Amino acid sequence: MMNKIEEAIIYATVMHQGKVRKLGNTPYILHPLEVAQILSAMTNDQDVITAGILHDIVEDTDGTLEEIEKRFGERVAFLVSSESENDYPGESKDASWKRRKEESLKVLKNTDDQGVRMLWLADKLANIRSLAGGYSEYGEQLWESFHQRDPEMQHWYYQTVAEQLELSLNKTGAFKEFIKHINFIWPGSFDSDKARYRKYREVSVDGCKRIGRGAKGDVYRYDDELVIKVYNRNNTYGDVEREIAMARKAFILGVPTAISFGIVSVGDKYGAMYELVDSETMSSCIEHNPSQVEAYAKMMAELALTIHGTEVTSEDGFPSAMDRVRDYIEGGVGREDAALAAKVTALLGALPDTGTLLHGDFHTGNVFLQRGEALLIDMDRLAVGHPIIELSDLYYFYVILGEDDPSVVERFMGFSYDTARRFMRLFLKYYLGTEDEERLNEVEKKASIIGCSRLIRKIRKQRKPSEADHVLVRRCVERIAELAEKLDSLTF
Repeated sequence: MMNKIEEAIIYATVMHQGKVRKLGNTPYILHPLEVAQILSAMTNDQDVITAGILHDIVEDTDGTLEEIEKRFGERVAFLVSSESENDYPGESKDASWKRRKEESLKVLKNTDDQGVRMLWLADKLANIRSLAGGYSEYGEQLWESFHQRDPEMQHWYYQTVAEQLELSLNKTGAFKEFIKHINFIWPGSFDSDKARYRKYREVSVDGCKRIGRGAKGDVYRYDDELVIKVYNRNNTYGDVEREIAMARKAFILGVPTAISFGIVSVGDKYGAMYELVDSETMSSCIEHNPSQVEAYAKMMAELALTIHGTEVTSEDGFPSAMDRVRDYIEGGVGREDAALAAKVTALLGALPDTGTLLHGDFHTGNVFLQRGEALLIDMDRLAVGHPIIELSDLYYFYVILGEDDPSVVERFMGFSYDTARRFMRLFLKYYLGTEDEERLNEVEKKASIIGCSRLIRKIRKQRKPSEADHVLVRRCVERIAELAEKLDSLTF
């Protein structure tokens, strides 16, 4: 009786019969067999190797996932689906290339399945072997044979795949070879050390106290001297490197910043180590001493004024914060009421170009207190824009997120929603240098327009918003409409 792999070889040979590869005009079946051979050097898992043989059936033949599942099982069909791009009937392969690649990369980015990662690596390694051979022979003329003729777009795709696979598969020979071929076609894409054996320092946070939480990961107290930021699984080594580089740039400009001294692996995630002796987050300080919230609010306001008072130029290379805000509008209120979105966009467009440095993720969970000194971490969203954007982020974190369910803010910040609201008001008092209630209310309203748009965007990104979510969205839209009617400017 044939085993699963043998049956898959026969099935794939029949399904790919008569088809040839773009480069070399060789029978197409040689490609899935090469993928299977690469996989067999990484794993003994028959389902993964079988999926390697069948990975192009759905895209390139009349075969279906249903048929694959029936013949080879649910696991094999799932693996094949991870490598099968969406089809866009009526649209050329050239026109849909980038969209198809972006969609498939999201699958790789969000997977927890090592079999999916190995299948991707094996397929892309087989492909880039062929590309490297063709590039040696034809040079830049090679790209004329493909749906995507721009070599830089091809570069983007292969480099992104490598970055997504690095932590989980960097010790494999297949990954080393993959990097070598990328660097051959696009010199300097990766440090040459990545094409040689490299072992990341491996650490564990088991038993460590989590002392902070942000959009990109959690922060743990590792020991008396060290803390470690553990990034979410979808962050690559390059993402961590870029954040550390941004932090160094901010430090040079005079922003009080904690600088990581090393990147480590924490299971299947990356981590950044910081030397922060006897330090704790400001959120933790407020949790333990809520009666001192005014002192902490004043300290945060002074830190914000330091950041916003930092002089930056276009040469410093910080992105525009407005790009992020426009995404909140287009992906949030813009999907509910196009006319209202246009009003909000007009208000944003009228903001003066202040060239102000913004942290971009400014809250008490991202500020450590070390011997009374405030130090920022989580620097990947540093940008340039109007301060109302930073204030809207704060209002979103401390007020808007908890209006419907206070426990959301309490879980995120670690202290009560009432304390969070009081903190926000006191922060504004010290940041604006006024106790005028009318002035404080005015700034809160302006911050609320952007904050509510951000909440709508957050809900709309969920796969299946609940009925309660839809009610919340409608309430946010009504609030934005009311404010947009009354306000003629977002400046303060």
